[in-house]
Amino acid sequence: MIVYTTKGGKYFPVAESFAKDSSTPRGIYINLTNQCNNDCVFCLRDKKILNAENTLWLEREPSVDEIKSELDKLNWQLVSEIVFCGFGEPTMRLAELKKLLRYVKENHPEISTRLNTNGLGSLQHGRDIAPEFENILDVASISLNSATAERYLKITRSKFGLQAYAAMFDFAERMKNFVPQVVMTIVDKVTPPDEIIACKKICDEHGLKLRVRPYEDN
Repeated sequence: MIVYTTKGGKYFPVAESFAKDSSTPRGIYINLTNQCNNDCVFCLRDKKILNAENTLWLEREPSVDEIKSELDKLNWQLVSEIVFCGFGEPTMRLAELKKLLRYVKENHPEISTRLNTNGLGSLQHGRDIAPEFENILDVASISLNSATAERYLKITRSKFGLQAYAAMFDFAERMKNFVPQVVMTIVDKVTPPDEIIACKKICDEHGLKLRVRPYEDN
């Protein structure tokens, strides 16, 4: 699925979701790519079998025009936010991501925009990309995963090695200068209680908010 909504950890095409409930605003999620520079141990892509009707795996990457066409079909009175996430890392397609964020803001400035990211976009592109989100992104949600670089690498299996952890925090701190809200996240079922406490402490030290999000296994 390219454009979808979620409920109870499951993914639904927008038209199907709106047809079932035409009164409750909900987040609309956009899946840009399968590409990722991490290979997290808890990621759904590691599953041997995926539910064919509930999977985010893309047969091909959608074009900007295709996604715009899908967005134009939305009942925007029922949209609470637009979220770029999906099966891969959205910043792998940075140019397309920015075009779509700008398109949403130009046409629906009242709608909040959010990016779910691993925070390695600057490392991936070899430059500071944080300023490029000014005025088009409202919330950056960055996967923290661990309180230490060594455990982070064990969990994420990042192609960048140990440097990924510091780069992720540098990205988060830079984003605070250009995006109204920056949130760090960890996954509850794969993060031990003592690790959650440690993550909270390190986020406090960096002046960042921490959110513990539920693990989705389907």
